[in-house]
Amino acid sequence: MMFRAREGDRVMEASRRRLPFFQSLTLAFAIAFAFSAFIYIDYFALPHIAAVETLLALGAYYGLLAAPRRTVLQAGFLIGIFWFYWIGFSFRYYGMPWAMPLMTLLFGVVYLLYFGVLALSEHPFIRAVLLFGLTYVAPMGFNWMVPELPLLHSYLGFEKWQFALILVALAAVATLKTPLRFGALLLLAGAYAPAYTPPSPPPLKIKLAATAVPQELKWEPSNRMPTILGNFARIDDAAQEGYDLIILPESVFPLFLNKAPELIEELKARSEKIAIVTGALLFEDGNNYNVTYFFHNGKMEVAKKMVLVPFGEYIPLPKWLGGWVNEVVFDGASDYLAADHPTDFLLGGTLFRNAVCYEATTDALFAGNPAYMIAISNNAWFTPSIEPTLQRLLMTYYARRHHTLIFHVANAAGTGIIE
Repeated sequence: MMFRAREGDRVMEASRRRLPFFQSLTLAFAIAFAFSAFIYIDYFALPHIAAVETLLALGAYYGLLAAPRRTVLQAGFLIGIFWFYWIGFSFRYYGMPWAMPLMTLLFGVVYLLYFGVLALSEHPFIRAVLLFGLTYVAPMGFNWMVPELPLLHSYLGFEKWQFALILVALAAVATLKTPLRFGALLLLAGAYAPAYTPPSPPPLKIKLAATAVPQELKWEPSNRMPTILGNFARIDDAAQEGYDLIILPESVFPLFLNKAPELIEELKARSEKIAIVTGALLFEDGNNYNVTYFFHNGKMEVAKKMVLVPFGEYIPLPKWLGGWVNEVVFDGASDYLAADHPTDFLLGGTLFRNAVCYEATTDALFAGNPAYMIAISNNAWFTPSIEPTLQRLLMTYYARRHHTLIFHVANAAGTGIIE
């Protein structure tokens, strides 16, 4: 009789966890919304209220630990769309606008599978271990899904040990069946994060020279000379205004700059008055590089990009399949090559770590915890969307983890000092 009673309890518990489809979807939407709200708060320039974002983050994590399996799968799909619906926007510039919604759905499925790992168990503590493990997983080499990121503007810290403590507290609440279970939330006090103090700014006057060139015009031959003249005008204006350094965006000179010696000489001449950091391409030994050029006191340095964008600058697939994708999707373009170490620029006794776009959202570029970083981007591929917002939030996450001040300059959107 005791066995039958316990079996009956298990059946009733399983029945309670099989929510009707639309009820499950509603709960999944609530979890995904709570997990993603901080991005849209930032995007719409709403105030970051730490108490609100703390509750939203905790609610999202609790939902992922305690919701029925189907709900977790639905929430993963929605989170993938809320965070990455914009991924396919670049396909409009390859003549395949029809692929945009397909890419959105694809990333929904990718993160359904990513968070779907949690559905392997319904035990909150096992899910907590799995969710913590997901912080080390980057699907297809793309690392912009950071499960700790919703804590960025909360009262709680986002270091690994703090995230682990948060998950343990929430798993305990979800597992225990007595009112005393809420005492486990006292563990959250151990994850409290005091207000962040950024590094002091360098003793230099720095001009962040944002541009707004639409992607469809960026590489048009007829637009090349107006773009170049506009760049020179920005440099000259900044020099006249007494700036020590001007930073221009990624690929703001839309060409292989090392194959244009006359432009290099113009930039070297101007660098006698003001240091110049600018993005362009480099062709060397038959290979393409996405690089930063640094001109100072009539000399030139080149910093090659170290971390490439998956599917944007290289294809993370077997060679035979990657070659087919390059041929069909990217008109036979070759993958870019990457450097094997980060590059620092020295200006006025101050070292700046160089980063090109995606690199500034990877731990590899913060090796040694540099005090200052120059990051350049071209976000015109994905605007208008939340992409520049998510990029800025990720750079803030890495800047605070490594105590780095980032000077970010972008084409289209995202320019600013990140601390």
